[in-house]
Amino acid sequence: MKTLFTLGLLSLLTAAQLSASDWSQWRGPTRDGRVTGPTWPDKLDTNHLRQVWRVELGPSYSGPIVGGDRVFTTESKDKRFEIVRAFDRKTGRELWKHEWEGAMSVPFFAKSNGDWIRATPALDGDRLYVAGMRDVLVCLDARDGKEIWRKDFVTDLGAPLPDFGFVSSPLVDGDAVYVQAGASFVKLKKLTGEMVWRTLKDQGAMWGSVFSSPVFATLGTTRQLVVQSRAKLAGVNPADGKILWEQPVEAFRGMNILTPVVQGDTLFTSTYGGKTIGFKVAQADGKFTVTEAWQHKAQAYMTTPVLIDGVAYTHLKSQRVMAIEIATGKELWTTSESFGKYWSLVARGDRILALDQRGELLLFRANKEKPDLLDRRKLTKAETWAHLALANNQVFIRELNALVAYIWSAPAARVTQPDGGKP
Repeated sequence: MKTLFTLGLLSLLTAAQLSASDWSQWRGPTRDGRVTGPTWPDKLDTNHLRQVWRVELGPSYSGPIVGGDRVFTTESKDKRFEIVRAFDRKTGRELWKHEWEGAMSVPFFAKSNGDWIRATPALDGDRLYVAGMRDVLVCLDARDGKEIWRKDFVTDLGAPLPDFGFVSSPLVDGDAVYVQAGASFVKLKKLTGEMVWRTLKDQGAMWGSVFSSPVFATLGTTRQLVVQSRAKLAGVNPADGKILWEQPVEAFRGMNILTPVVQGDTLFTSTYGGKTIGFKVAQADGKFTVTEAWQHKAQAYMTTPVLIDGVAYTHLKSQRVMAIEIATGKELWTTSESFGKYWSLVARGDRILALDQRGELLLFRANKEKPDLLDRRKLTKAETWAHLALANNQVFIRELNALVAYIWSAPAARVTQPDGGKP
């Protein structure tokens, strides 16, 4: 019995260590922007946050992925190719690269944000799932970069090429990978790419260019996929693709960009050109009902909030930052300072690390009373639209044209010898 207990405890510890040392998907190990691991320092200066390597690359908006001894990133090249590279996470040495023809041009009104690859890959053991702009999902062997399978949604489903490309980030769970592609939401067998089901079909083109990424949540007593399209929110049964409930969500030109977050039975979303809304999802006698619990006039843009103690900390279209109670919709505070157009957010305990689109890193303490900025540091003059990645004490920043690795830790204490000499 003691041996079984010890083995079980070791398994739990190993799982905790893996979640702390890896960044396997969009918004991290648990897909909610939350991490465990070492306590964060209160400073971002060069004594605490030290650059260890930098690699120049082609442009990309997809966030880096960290697993085991390596870090993965994407890039677009010569307006023609899409490339995936693997690097040694300690040294920045390139381990392999894989490329394919797959570039495309986005509409003129989005040109300022570039034509490059956007979706963040997902890592599942030795398999890396990468979304290419032309609505393709490519499964690569994470050990050597060899292609295992490819799904072309435009060719296979007869779907139109999405105007903004493949933007939504894939979700791996169990034996499946879920993606919003092909003007729909689909489930694929993760080992072969074979499609299991397809749901939430729409007219495609611009309206098929879904920005938000799917997440799992338990609402009522049912674990389900929460999916936000350009026109609605929906709960989807992962087994058969059946729509459990759906709720229209209005936005300018369908710009429902952030990924919804869930607190208890309340689902939080916010849209560009719309508003911030809390929906209550209830289940009774096997049926779901959705009601609007509250709404707030604030509009989000691209940033998905982090939740701490029932409060959503989120970046707005106004480029200010707001703290709002999930249960009630009560605004706790909004900053007077404006920042860049986008933040990616990671939280540990009551601390929030934010990467501003203008290349600045900020560290906050979660505080219901007021904004509580601990430190800030300008890292680069380049734009940083890609989601930052944090694994143990490593921070990975994907600048528009580079991948940079930092070590974030408190400086070692200086030891003084009893005689006053140098250590």
